[in-house]
Amino acid sequence: MTDRVPVSPYVAGLRGACPRCGEGKLFKGFLGVQDRCGFCGLSFDQVDSGDGPAVFVMFIVGFIVVAAALFVEVSYAPPLWAHMALWFPLTAALSGLMLRPMKATMIALQYHHKAAEGVLDE
Repeated sequence: MTDRVPVSPYVAGLRGACPRCGEGKLFKGFLGVQDRCGFCGLSFDQVDSGDGPAVFVMFIVGFIVVAAALFVEVSYAPPLWAHMALWFPLTAALSGLMLRPMKATMIALQYHHKAAEGVLDE
């Protein structure tokens, strides 16, 4: 295992792959994490991304949607119903598309930096 080239946590995260080998799948279902990697056997028992992915998705999607809504409002001044018809589906779609890669990236970064609950660097 030591002769293996390290996997970039960002590449593994965007692919939804195992943070150690980059080959096995990280997810079962939409956001459920596998018990272990089917390729290298890494256990995902201690994996916990918490609310981090949701917070990053809210910030990124919020910035995109608010900027687009302001641009459309200033440029075209559509009625309120048009704003709702545009921005609610876009917000839901962007959030759904970004949540899974963001969660996988957070898990890969935790593995890469050897993060553990209740452990401080000394």
